[in-house]
This record gives sequence, structure tokens and C-alpha cells, in this order.
Amino acid sequence: MSEKFDAIVVGAGPAGISCAYDLAKGGANVLLLERGEYPGSKNVMGGVLYRKMMEDVIPEFYKEAPLERPIVEQRFMMMDKESAVTFGYKGMEWGKEPYNNFTVLRAKFDQWFAEKAVEQGAVLINETVVLECIVENGKVVGVRTDRPNGDVYADVVVLADGVNSLLAQSLGFHKEYKPDEVALATMEILKLDKKVIEDRFNLEDNQGCTIELFGDATKGILGTGFLYTNKDTLSIGVGTLLSGLIKHKIRPYDLLEYVKNHPMIRPYIQGSEPQEYLAHLIPEGGYNSMGKIVGDGVIVIGDASQLVNAIHREGSNLAMTSGRLAAETILQAKEAGDFSERMLDEYRLKLLNGFVGQDMKKYKDSTHHFDKFPQYFDQYIPMMNKAASQMFTVDGSSKWEKQKKIWSDIGSTKEKMKIARDFYRAWKVIK
Repeated sequence: MSEKFDAIVVGAGPAGISCAYDLAKGGANVLLLERGEYPGSKNVMGGVLYRKMMEDVIPEFYKEAPLERPIVEQRFMMMDKESAVTFGYKGMEWGKEPYNNFTVLRAKFDQWFAEKAVEQGAVLINETVVLECIVENGKVVGVRTDRPNGDVYADVVVLADGVNSLLAQSLGFHKEYKPDEVALATMEILKLDKKVIEDRFNLEDNQGCTIELFGDATKGILGTGFLYTNKDTLSIGVGTLLSGLIKHKIRPYDLLEYVKNHPMIRPYIQGSEPQEYLAHLIPEGGYNSMGKIVGDGVIVIGDASQLVNAIHREGSNLAMTSGRLAAETILQAKEAGDFSERMLDEYRLKLLNGFVGQDMKKYKDSTHHFDKFPQYFDQYIPMMNKAASQMFTVDGSSKWEKQKKIWSDIGSTKEKMKIARDFYRAWKVIK
């Protein structure tokens, strides 16, 4: 640990491993530190990996990586207590190379990914907690770990230590996040026979399906649930803002049990056996909560810099892209022999001017808006389901009569105008 490195990467998740892989590939002497027993042991995500961003790091990775299923169908359920309006897209082109996305189990995938970084020359040390950054004359020059004689030095330190990055906070890069800027996701891995999964989800061999759950899945709290197919397991989970859980006094595990027993979901998971329970904090503040991400000798990537697109439930792809861009910038800085904030700021410019920054800016007000106006989830989704039930129930009433009743049930002219304004506001924040 006394050796000086070109770069130290703190955290072996998608962002950190991507950065370490590209740095090592580019000839840098890089140390990758992971607090867990192995990469993936403490990392949690819903379980969808996007091909394009991963392939930017390792071309044709899908030919050898431990993937579960390529996704050919994405469904969305707008749920009430005993009903759901469902829509989605299924395309056979997604089931062919080069694919669109895959379900993965992080415990398997992250280990494989980290091994690839090691093959490129990165040094991986597990079960190591970074206590603080070492700062000299205003410049980050290394990290202090919990190991004996655990101070280790580098030209640049990359912080990929997750949403509540205490290291970035200690440097003054961001404030302590509020409950409405962070979500808590709980999930279970459920064991189920491969053939049963394919029959229930209308899939053929080596095809996958994802279902995103809105409305009653979170009891009207801002957030989503999900149900994803793996080879012989299902990933089921729910994530909501911490502020919503606190306000409604709901325990995360109770909410997950509620989703598992929902009449729209229960048939999919019937007969399965719980295999693993996981919980994880997710950054939800978006662009408006991003703090400083570059300093003298330091770069912040992935969840540690709030890189999650809450509307499209994308995080790992933004993380991997941020890691790759950070590596590109560090290699340029190494060549120039300059690790100042001015030099490393190229990373920030690349990130914000690319698709990551554009998407973050596009949806910068979305989380705050939908948290401020909960009626989208606890009123409008049930209203839509009730209207669908009335319209599709054949009871001798004409369709004209049904439409009039639906229109009448919405309420007074004032209430209709309020709904129209709400949907206009929603369109404004996601357009």
C-alpha cells in the first residue's frame, strides 16, 4: 500500500470498474478499492444493464459476460388496488445481436467486470474502507484506509463510493442530501423454474421481460416497483423517496411484501422461493442536486455525483459512461503531467455536454414536481383504471352513456380544469 499510483478508484461498482478498466487499458497504474468482500457483494440495482454504454468499455462483452436474459419486452403497469392498465413494447430485434439491454445479477456481473479490469492491469483490493481523502495544500493526493499503514497516494483519486459519498461531502463538494433527494430501494431475488418463468411471461428460451410498476405498487408514494426475469430467478423490488416513507410511516420491507401480494403481481411469483434480500439508496435529486464533481486531484463519478435518470429508471449506464469519461480525462492529464482542477474539468464538460448531462438537464425538475403533486399517483392512476373498467365492461349501456359517465365521474368543471393544468405541468417537466 506504500506504492504511489497514477490513480486510485474508490468503489467497485459500474462507474468505478469502468474507470479502472479504461485507465489500466490506457497504461495507467491504477488501484481499485472495494469495501465489500468482492465487487457486487454490496452493490444493488434493479438488474437491467444497457448494452451500448457497457460496449463502449468492452466491445461485444455480451459474448462472455455472466448475463441473465436479453430483454425483448418492456411492460408498464398503472396499478390500482385490484386492477392495472398495462402497456409496453415487445420487439424480436432486441433478442438478436447486438441486443438492447439485459437483466443481470450484480453479484455475478460485477465480479466478472472487475476481473476484466484486473486483466488489464488494475490492482483490486477488497474489504477495504476508505476513511478519508488525504489533502495537501488544497490538493487531494491520496486516501486513508482502515488497513494498518493504510495511507496510499496517487496523482488523482476517483470517488465512486455511492449516493451518500461521505468522501465527496467531506471535501465540501456537496451538502448532506435531504430525504426528498434520495430513494430507498428494497428487492428480493426469487428462485423459480426457468420453464415456469418463460410460460408465465410468454417468453422463449433466452428472452427476458421487464415490468415497471406505478401507482398502487408504492401506495401512491413517488417511486416505482419492478419485476424482472432472470434465467431461473425473478428480481422484484420497489423504490420510493425516503421523504415519502417517513411521511406515510411505511417500512420499506412492508411495502415490498405489499407488492409481492398484490393481485396483479402475485400470479407471476407464485411458487417462488426467496433467495436473497437487498436494500440500496438511490440518488433521486438529479441535476439540481449535483454538487461539485471535479477538484485538484479528484473526480466524482456515478451515484456519488447524483447520476440517475429517475424518469427512465437509468443509472448504471450513466455510471459507466461517467467512469469512461473520467478515465479519458485522467489519461490526458497524465500525459500532460497536470492533475489540477482546470485540467480535470474536461471530465465535467464531456459529461454535461454528452447524453448524460442532456438527459439530466431535461428531467431536472421531474422528481421535485411529482413529489410536490402526489395526485398523479394516488388519484389519476386509479381514475384511469376506473375509466378503463367502465369502458370495457359490457352491461347493456351504450358507449356514449359510458363516456358521459366517465366524464361526469371526473368531477366539476373546476376539477377538470385542475386535472388539465396538472397534466400540462407534467408535460412541461418531461418534454
